[in-house]
Amino acid sequence: MIINQATDYGFRAVLFLAGQEQGKMVEAQLIAREVVIPTRFLLKIMPSLIKAGIVRSQRGTGGGYALARIPGDISLLDILEAIEGPIHLNRCLIDPVHCSREAAPDCKVHQALAEIQERLAADFAHCTVADLLDSSKFF
Repeated sequence: MIINQATDYGFRAVLFLAGQEQGKMVEAQLIAREVVIPTRFLLKIMPSLIKAGIVRSQRGTGGGYALARIPGDISLLDILEAIEGPIHLNRCLIDPVHCSREAAPDCKVHQALAEIQERLAADFAHCTVADLLDSSKFF
């Protein structure tokens, strides 16, 4: 499983916004420059973050982007799912009809992957943007 580039950029953009004064609107060009994201790519992912209620935007003079929630209320899972959708390790975990054996509920592989997927989602949910701002947590 590889997190796509858009999600990585989303993590970085949200973390940058979390480091700004609460409510301060930041222009896309500044975000892009500071976190080394192509501006055009940033502008493609921001609508997903806005729709998910993670970021808010304002047009016009003094406009830009800001967090819509406090950093402690935004998990890495929130950002990942806003950009990529729910975590699914295998097609059969999306819908058992995709099981080529037609045995998803009784399949040991299905059961193991379902448990791993649950733990992975829980780990992403447990890590918040506030945790990332707290350098003592990861260094």
